[in-house]
Amino acid sequence: MVPADLAWLAYDHTAEEEILMDRGNLLLVHGAWHGAWCWDRLVPELEARGWATSVVDLPGIGMYDDARAVREALVDLDGPVTVLAHSYAGVPVAEVAATVHSVTGLVYLAAHMLEPGESVVSALGGPWYPEGTELLDVPEPARDLLFADLPDELAAWAVERLRPQNAAVFEQEQTEAAWRKLPTAAILCEDDRIFPAMFTERAARAEVVRYLPGGHSPFLSRPRELAELICELA
Repeated sequence: MVPADLAWLAYDHTAEEEILMDRGNLLLVHGAWHGAWCWDRLVPELEARGWATSVVDLPGIGMYDDARAVREALVDLDGPVTVLAHSYAGVPVAEVAATVHSVTGLVYLAAHMLEPGESVVSALGGPWYPEGTELLDVPEPARDLLFADLPDELAAWAVERLRPQNAAVFEQEQTEAAWRKLPTAAILCEDDRIFPAMFTERAARAEVVRYLPGGHSPFLSRPRELAELICELA
């Protein structure tokens, strides 16, 4: 959770803001270099609006391993499930979401949309790192690329938690495209400094596309706005 010395940045709401509605299950799936910690500010906002939220920590060994982790998390939930995928998570989510009958829809938050037979690397025309690299360091400068619109203390907290990412997650090919089979909405960030332009263009394939101001990580910078938009879309 957000540490005590950053409590002034944490979620806060008054009783009258509570919305007594059961919206069902929402599974949150983080992107590359991140972990389930990245949802710490968003989860309270979602739960205040009636969502039963769950998070999954991707193993990050390869895309197929991540996809299995997503599927295991989905089958453990009772009742209808909406899946929110951030960035790279769009790939493992697309791999398995349509195989779980309880999944009713997807929300792609600045998330990759791949066709079967593509990988992130192939879709971009080749790797952006030296061939044979197994472990990719955190993109630099992480503060500017991922968290430019966060207050300094919160940005430092987030950067400290980023971890190197296995390159296999970007190299293994998609075999299914659940976003073509399930109702899918896309959320794009207007000042996103790391999301590839080609994937921004691909978001038009979603049934609904919405925009948020700011950078790649609105779950930290704009949790209340993001929660309200998720409620609207899902």
